[in-house]
Amino acid sequence: MFCPKCASQNLDGASFCRVCGANISLIPQALSGQLPQAREDEDVGLSGRARRRHRRREASLDSVFKNVFMGIAFLLVSMALAFSRMGTGWWFWMLIPAFSMMGTGVAQYIRLKETQRKSVPTGNVGQPSLQPPRQVDAFPTRATGELVPPPPSVTEGTTRHLGAEAPTRHFDE
Repeated sequence: MFCPKCASQNLDGASFCRVCGANISLIPQALSGQLPQAREDEDVGLSGRARRRHRRREASLDSVFKNVFMGIAFLLVSMALAFSRMGTGWWFWMLIPAFSMMGTGVAQYIRLKETQRKSVPTGNVGQPSLQPPRQVDAFPTRATGELVPPPPSVTEGTTRHLGAEAPTRHFDE
């Protein structure tokens, strides 16, 4: 099996290239045409509870306005407490939910606009495509007739100085 990055030959079943260190664990699957398919509904990096909460909460314009205006309401309450005798010591704690809700509202608005942008087709919808669609799962073809120089040794640069002796210096008194 050859590394697609540096073209050095590696053992079959190796996970990393022995010369450049590239991840080559998916090369046998790619050559056989059995690439693993990523699921679109899978939320990467979220725990089970956070994934359920993320799925349950769909971004809508209603939730955007609710979060932004609730954040503004918390901000106004914290400002009112700051100028009254009753909330002199803890008015700033009301800023945490205020900015949290406003930030959530802005994030939901951005997510909503992003999903709307992805769902709207771009270009001329009525015209048929002149070019056939490109395969996404295929690797680009490589010109096998080109000569690739052998990769340099990993230890060549670190041990080159061992073969050369330093010039001897003589101190005459």
